[in-house]
Amino acid sequence: MRYIPHTETDIRDMLAAIGVPSVDTLFESVPGSLQLSRPLEVPSAMAEPDLRSHLLRLAESNVPSGRAASFLGAGVYRHHVPVAVSQLLLRGEIYTAYTPYQPEIAQGTLQMIFEFQTMVSELIGTDIVNASMYDGSTALAEAALMALRAAPNKPQRIILSQALHPHWREVTKVMLAGVGAAVVDVPFGKDGRTDLAAVERELAEGAAAVCLGYPTFFGTLDDLGAARALCDKHGSLLVAAFEEAVAFGLLTPPGELGADIVCGEGQSLGVPSSLGGPHLGLFGTREKFLRQMPGRLAGETVDVRGNRGFVLTMSTREQHIRREKATSNICTNVALMATASTIAMTLLGPRGLETVARASHLRAEETKARVLAVPGFALYFEASPTFNEFVVRTPKPAKVYVDALAPKKVAPGVALGEFATTLGDAGLEHALLIAATELTTPEDIDALVAGLASV
Repeated sequence: MRYIPHTETDIRDMLAAIGVPSVDTLFESVPGSLQLSRPLEVPSAMAEPDLRSHLLRLAESNVPSGRAASFLGAGVYRHHVPVAVSQLLLRGEIYTAYTPYQPEIAQGTLQMIFEFQTMVSELIGTDIVNASMYDGSTALAEAALMALRAAPNKPQRIILSQALHPHWREVTKVMLAGVGAAVVDVPFGKDGRTDLAAVERELAEGAAAVCLGYPTFFGTLDDLGAARALCDKHGSLLVAAFEEAVAFGLLTPPGELGADIVCGEGQSLGVPSSLGGPHLGLFGTREKFLRQMPGRLAGETVDVRGNRGFVLTMSTREQHIRREKATSNICTNVALMATASTIAMTLLGPRGLETVARASHLRAEETKARVLAVPGFALYFEASPTFNEFVVRTPKPAKVYVDALAPKKVAPGVALGEFATTLGDAGLEHALLIAATELTTPEDIDALVAGLASV
């Protein structure tokens, strides 16, 4: 079976149709120094049975998080996903009809998006919510871009907390560079929370918005109430970004604490970790900023007979209007993942979400107490509120523990040394970010503690 369906005759016919002598001509705009002048160093083609066997062997080298004592977090969390979620997603009308361009035949999809928006609005405490975005990192970047549009009379500067996920910050800086906006980094303090004194100094210079974490990359909780007061004083917007949506089963939603824009990752609401994707970004704001919000929005209406119906509305994306007038070039709302999240939230309900959140917090606190009892381990940051994730200081570089425990099928957390330079904290070489959820068992904690002690 061929993997590339075009025959040599097909290729010649296509080249003749466009008036090009060879495939190489199509790449003349790429400098020769950047073109590979030798064949790719890849094995020769395999027969399908051999390829299947090869891929199975590769897959078996992975250890699924469900078969390990996993304390990984940093924006991707292992929560229970009811089997009903995947089974309902496999229904043909959901799995294939996920792009609602024709509302007359996509009413089910549009209603699902409408319900999703309603649930997320209640979850994060904002007036309106869009139909989801790619992931948490692009949601933060779009929040910063939206803040620039919503505050056109302010200096085109965005204050970005270094307590936010380093990858999210990098994505945001790349996207803001395209519009010529300045990004100002503000440090975190000894408690692992954003230094609000540094924020106020930067606000005095003028900025469209401040982006803080709730929870932060370190699992701590920035003081949104105090930040709101600073933003009011200097006339700037407040953006709250989160990595763990389950936290709002216990925490006061950031919208209720005064955030103008709330954005983050919704993976923990019914979407498997899946080696890092696909996930979905959550995004909400105040009603007065409706026309500046990126992405899709599903609305409720009635037809000529008075029957309830659903439509896409306020979708100021480049697919719908002239590109220069679009609020975003996001071309999808990851509708399948949003549907999974909607089903999961429906099954959980408010009480179920609170139960999961409370269990995750309690497991994290138990893990924290057990780890801190191991000689040489201590909290990296001064005592500060956390939800289900925290950072410990390790006697040896944290990566040593990660590498040593991997063969024992224990993932002790995320070694933060790789972010030491980015975050301007050399001490992070000895910092381990540990997360727990409702799926963390006493046996998992025992294995973690024993493993850390053995190293």
